[in-house]
Amino acid sequence: MKKIIYVFTFFILGIVALNAQEKTNKIIVNTDLGEETINKNIYGHFAEHLGNCIYGGFWVGEESAIPNTRGIRNDVIEALKEIAPPVIRWPGGCFADYYHWKDGIGSRDKRPAMINSSWGGVTEDNSFGTHEFLDLCELLSAEPYLCINVGSGTVQEARDWVEYINSDNISPMTNLRKKNGREKPWNVKYWAVGNESWGCGGNMTPDYYADLYKRFSTFLMSGKLYRIASGGIDNDFNWTETILKKTQKYQHLIDGYSYHYYTVFPEWNNKGSATDFAEKEWFGTMQKTLAMESSLKTHIALMDEYDPKNNIGLIADEWGNWFNVEPETNPGFLYQQNTLRDAVTAALNLNIFNNHAKRVKMANIAQTINVLQAMLLTKDNQIVKTPTYYVFKMYKVHQNSTLLPLNISCEDYELDGIKLPGVSVSASKDAAGAVHISLANINPNKAVNIEIDLRGITSIADVKGEIITSPNMNDYNDFGISEKVNVSSFNDFDLNENNIEINVPSKSVITLEVK
Repeated sequence: MKKIIYVFTFFILGIVALNAQEKTNKIIVNTDLGEETINKNIYGHFAEHLGNCIYGGFWVGEESAIPNTRGIRNDVIEALKEIAPPVIRWPGGCFADYYHWKDGIGSRDKRPAMINSSWGGVTEDNSFGTHEFLDLCELLSAEPYLCINVGSGTVQEARDWVEYINSDNISPMTNLRKKNGREKPWNVKYWAVGNESWGCGGNMTPDYYADLYKRFSTFLMSGKLYRIASGGIDNDFNWTETILKKTQKYQHLIDGYSYHYYTVFPEWNNKGSATDFAEKEWFGTMQKTLAMESSLKTHIALMDEYDPKNNIGLIADEWGNWFNVEPETNPGFLYQQNTLRDAVTAALNLNIFNNHAKRVKMANIAQTINVLQAMLLTKDNQIVKTPTYYVFKMYKVHQNSTLLPLNISCEDYELDGIKLPGVSVSASKDAAGAVHISLANINPNKAVNIEIDLRGITSIADVKGEIITSPNMNDYNDFGISEKVNVSSFNDFDLNENNIEINVPSKSVITLEVK
């Protein structure tokens, strides 16, 4: 009898444990309850005059042997079109507060050179300026986002730049633009008033900057502008509150608030290698990336307090992984490789931004080419698409789609007694009614079986999947060799009425399309 009771008890405990495990890894997606739109600009990019992002990256000049369109590399244009960049931020970054836009217009052989004091102390010849950047944006069907020089510039200089670009009235700046070959205005919408004004943009206090911001914004009047204030460092909540307080009575002057967050592990003076790392560094990078959400939520809470009508967008216009530069490269050029680890953290960041789409209206990864967590790497006439590039290609389905509310319970990824949620997810529904669910398994050692409960769908006609993964956490794409990390089809899932049982491999990013 005791033996029977023991077997029965063991059987019951097994069922309980199995049920507990099933509940541990479950996602409920409410496909009929979405209200917020995931702004396409969350998938934005950042291009600064830094290292080889502009020169050799975007720009080679019309006389180059590298195939180009009006000086802009054709292979870069073709590659970026695949990921549909909605917006590009330029010319900085720290460079913006050294940049005087009139040096970058007119005949290139007459443009004055300058020293790029921010990045490497190299000579900047200004051959890539306002016309070239806005031409690039038109080639890519991307909106331009311009950063005004507040640190070393003047209100008049800023006002003139806006007029030069946006005015169709008879005026000195309009006439100058036409003289330089552009008849119609570009009508640029997005303008940042300074960059990192707490640091490289002028080492200002929040009170001083808030007053300066209002002064500059008052005189930016050509066109319907979306004006963006400089934020503080990621956890400087006093800066955020000061700007919001001092502009509360002037909300017609502020449309967005900038937020920067770089994932650095273990610390700023020892950022670790982009490619030579073990699980400790993998885990630490995941931990620091996930920590952004707590910081983001606190800033959003302050914005909700001072801007309850949600008129001011949070603009995460610099984000990404920051590692030590590659050996034997200029330390001021911030050139780093890009591994599967970067792909997984890119997915984490994008899931976080998607899930806070009510307040987050733009995000710009740093940077597009050859700098930090880049989309593309170039060398002479060669080009490499990085693992992060493929995440942006996979995730472009979320652009301007309806965010779907969801609940997730999942097992932890644990190392040295520290636990992190093992799976990250966001979901959306596009204009045609297709549901897209994007998942990232941050555990490099273990696959996770997850039940996805799709609520609000009467029937499912078709499910397709794509995956980004690789055998090793350090795998990356490089010049002259076959790609190790890219997108491939994925079908390790089963459909049971409105439930999908999916096996998410270790260290992977997956997107399912449900119709």
